[in-house]
This record gives sequence, C-alpha cells and structure tokens, in this order.
Amino acid sequence: MADHRYDVIIIGSGAAGLTAALNLADRFRVAVLAKGGLSDGSTAHAQGGIAAVLEAGDTFESHIEDTIVAGAGLNDRRTVEFVVENAPKAIERLAELGVPFNPTEGEGHDRWHLTREGGHSHRRIVHVNDATGWAVQQALERAAAAHPNINLVTEMAAIDLVTSRHGQRYSGDGHVWGVYALHRPTGKVALFTARATILATGGAGRVYQFSTAPRGASGDGIAMAWRAGCRVSNMEFNQFHPTCLYNLEVKNFLITEAMRGEGGQLRLPTTGERFMPRFDARAELAPRDIVARAIDYEIKRLGLDYVHLDISHQPPDFVKHHFPNIHAKLLGLGIDITREPIPVVPAMHYTCGGVMIDLDGRTDLPGLYAAGEVTQSGLHGANRLASNSLLECFVFGDAAANHIKANWDTMPAPPSIREWDESRVTDSDEDIVVQHNWREIRRFMWDYVGIVRTTKRLERAQHRVALLRQEVEEYYGNYRVTSDLIELRNLIEVASLIVRAALSRRESRGLHYTLDYPETGAEALDTVLVP
Repeated sequence: MADHRYDVIIIGSGAAGLTAALNLADRFRVAVLAKGGLSDGSTAHAQGGIAAVLEAGDTFESHIEDTIVAGAGLNDRRTVEFVVENAPKAIERLAELGVPFNPTEGEGHDRWHLTREGGHSHRRIVHVNDATGWAVQQALERAAAAHPNINLVTEMAAIDLVTSRHGQRYSGDGHVWGVYALHRPTGKVALFTARATILATGGAGRVYQFSTAPRGASGDGIAMAWRAGCRVSNMEFNQFHPTCLYNLEVKNFLITEAMRGEGGQLRLPTTGERFMPRFDARAELAPRDIVARAIDYEIKRLGLDYVHLDISHQPPDFVKHHFPNIHAKLLGLGIDITREPIPVVPAMHYTCGGVMIDLDGRTDLPGLYAAGEVTQSGLHGANRLASNSLLECFVFGDAAANHIKANWDTMPAPPSIREWDESRVTDSDEDIVVQHNWREIRRFMWDYVGIVRTTKRLERAQHRVALLRQEVEEYYGNYRVTSDLIELRNLIEVASLIVRAALSRRESRGLHYTLDYPETGAEALDTVLVP
C-alpha cells in the first residue's frame, strides 16, 4: 500500500478521536483510523451517561470534590477543574449534533433527565436510556462521515508510531510523524504520515480474563507511545466494574451502575443476605472499588462463582422503563429482572493510568497528542468516578485539536520516511503460540494482578511477563505481522507496565489494594515510569 499523507492522523474512532476530528476538519485534512469497524470501541458500549453540572443547586466545586474523593486524592486538581468546567459546554454540543438525551418528565426548568450514580453527591448524569454511548457514537459518526475533510479508514491495526528514527535520514529527536498500520483484510502494512498525530486508542481491558472491554482494547496506544519514548503513569489503577453479567455464553455484558442508583441490592446467592451494609455505610452506593472488593471478598470467602444483583422489589414498569435494554437482553437469556436476581461478577472495566499528557493533550514527544482512556491526564487519580470517562474524551479531544490549530504554523512538515520493511520475515507456521500466550497473560493477570494483590503474586506475574516477552519478541522478529500478533505484543508491554507500577506502590490507595501494604500513605504521589 502506498503511503498516505494527511495534515492530522487520529488513531481511534471513539468519542475522543471523532471529537478531535470534527474540531480539526474545517481547516485540515484528517484521517481517522479504526482497528475494526468505527463503532467497535468502548464508547459505543457505554451504558451509563455523561457527568456535568446542570441542575440548580449543583456546583462545579461539588463535582470537583466528588471526583477527587473517588480518586483518593491522587488527582491533579487543575485537570479536574478544567474538565468539570468544560462539561456543560460538551453536553450542549452533543445535543446540537443530535444526541437525544432523555428529557425531564413533566413541566420543569431542567431540559434533561439527570440520574445519579455511585460517588456523586447530586443528580448530574445526562443519559439516553441505558445506552448513552451508542447514541453518542452514532451522532459523532454521522457528523464525521458527512464531512469532506475527514477520511474514516476502517480495519487498520496500528503497529507502531513513526518517529524520526524511521526517517530516510535517521534522527533521535523523538518527533512523531504518523503511524505504520496493518490493513487487516489484505495483510499489507501502510504508512500514514502527518504533522500531528492524536492517540485515541482507548484502554487495556483485554489484559484481564474477565473484562467489559471490547475485543480490541489491548492497550495499543499505551504500548506504542511507551516504545516511542513517552512516559506512562499510574498503570496499577485498573477499575473493576462490580457488576458484569455472569454467563458462560455471553462475554462482557455489563449491568450499569445506575441499577444500584435506582435501588438494586447485592445479595449472597446462598442465603439471600444483603451483604454491602457489612462493608460500607453507603452500602450499594459506595464507590466502585469498595463494591468490587466486597464482591471479590465474598466470592473468594465462600467459593462462589457470582453474587446476585436484585432489583425485583421495584415495580415492574419502573424497572422496564429505566433499564429497557438490560431487561430485554436478559429476558432473552431466561432471566426476568422484574422477578428474579441477576448473577454478577466484577470485571476489568477501565484503565485509569496511561500516557502522560498536559492540559493541551500533549505527550512527551513533539507531534504526538493523546486523549481519552489511553491517557493519564490527572482527572481520575486512583479511581475513576462514574460517567467522567466519556466526558474526558470530549474535553481532551477538543483540547488537543485546539492546540494543533493554534500552533499549526510552527509545526514542521514530515521528512521522508522509510516504508515498512518485511524483506526478512516469513509467514508464521504456528499461530498456536499467539493464541496460547494471549490466554496465558489474561489468566495470570486476573489471578495475580487482580482486585486484591500481594507482593508475592505480583512477583510471580513479573516472572511470567518476562518469559512471555522473550518468546513474543523472537516471534515478532521472524514472522509477518498479524492483527493478533500486534495485540499480543501490546498486551505484554501493558501487562509489564501494570506489574511494575503495582510493585513500586508500597501502599493501598483507590483501586490498588495490596495485603502487604494495606494502609494509605500520607502523601499522594503518581507512579511515573520512564522508558
């Protein structure tokens, strides 16, 4: 495939990537690369909603405070203020794009129905039923597809960022000029070059065996940025969603937080006991990490496969009205949530750490920006507050685009870059290596680097990561790249970063809970890994 030249390249087609693209397209030619289809990322799966201060009586200060309390004080207050203060504007723009947020019922001063989720002290979540992300994704895709300056390129798996090391004339200045990407249907590697590149590749949920993340969430952007020379921070903070459907046929169906917000109760399947009050005064409305740890504790203590989430004490019409998609989906699996409980387990849900960025979305490398779950912006700290994630995508997608627009004239054009070289590789004759190592990583990360950690378990994981890395590097050097191999290589990189970060934090804080250091230290410090 020939090389493709654009003004700006955006890797990822979710909320962050498409927000940036729409902002830039009036002035620049933009390519948006999607690994699979445009809607395959996490944005389309988000059920909950978007947090913003929209209600009389709610304040920016309260949203900021809630975010920092959830983040166990590790947040960067400047970032939190920046995001919270830009939230109402982001909601307005989505409404203009045609996102049909649920309106307030009856006559009222508020335009939209606001729901409340764990950790929020006010109702401040705008939503579209229980499928907000899908509505947002569709609106962004419609607008992007209609724009002549935006080229949406699907089935492109990014392999590595193009830096000055790949130039016809080698330079070690670390400048990023685009990306090498594998066109999955043909197996050909294409070169995309641009003055600016935005990483909007999402998180690394697939590094764990049980995960609510979509198939492609293999931490590609984090791994690529790390290999190129960016610092990565706070990778030990992995948010486990407390309530993922336990069903061996259906992978990763998440039961929204809002169900507990509307009265859902967690009970033991053995005795029917409602157990959350034993762990926290806020019971089911405690922050996610506390709820996930409590469920994990009960499952391990009693040797259970799952616990029950029960909303059947609420009127059937109320349940169907609030949770139409979940009700329909589970009815198809033989569970009537208006009459019986839902079997749930915690599952890896959100990567709080990532590539370090500033308030303009800039990474450590010139020409490279990042937005959304791939980043560590300072917003989430040690635990993400419900419904702040889509919000971060809109605010930082815009921030990166604004910085590129403001500084365009000082940004150099790309030098000539070498084509991808596969003269020394052959087709693999043993894909089983990739499949086996993929399964092995997800298994030991779940067992050893999960919700509750110990130093010994982390050291076991570190040992295994080192072995697998050796195997995969050798394999990568000898064989033609495939989509699975690219993802495996990135998963190992990310697993290694998570384990290193977890071993270096000698305290428990937020989502990082270790039995060897159960206390929280006096000072909140980010974990920063330097390549």
